[in-house]
Amino acid sequence: MVELQDNSMAKLEIENFQAFKALVGKPLPEGDWMTITQEMINDFAKATGDHQWIHVDVEKATKHSPFKKPVAHGFMSVSMLSKMLENIISVKSVKMGVNYGLNKVRFPSPVLVGSRLRLVGSIANIEAYGDTGLKVTWNCTVEIEGSEKPACVAEFISLMFS
Repeated sequence: MVELQDNSMAKLEIENFQAFKALVGKPLPEGDWMTITQEMINDFAKATGDHQWIHVDVEKATKHSPFKKPVAHGFMSVSMLSKMLENIISVKSVKMGVNYGLNKVRFPSPVLVGSRLRLVGSIANIEAYGDTGLKVTWNCTVEIEGSEKPACVAEFISLMFS
């Protein structure tokens, strides 16, 4: 279950690609805080087959982990980028979007169960892709509430088609 807080900025709604292109280099609205639960971590472990004890064994992690509680998978933060972006911006003329790739992905800080995350970012580049599409490079930072270091920093690339 994802827990959202109500005091965030409104979602940015853009009419079309022309207006969207004007956002290159500008900051996007900050995302809503979401709480990372043990259930989310367990579900990610089931989906990926990564059942390392530091993620899924609460008792062992509490006793033996340097963090004293379970830690989310680093790739869980990356996998949430699409949804986090969808929650802060939409282009009304888009009929379909797909993930294209990632550049320069780093996980500077672990995400402990119970942490709250949000996305901050900007659009680094937009270029034409085929007849009706755009290739968008997003600068994404997944912040951890109360932490100086983020959970994830990545250039995320997506395709959008109108």
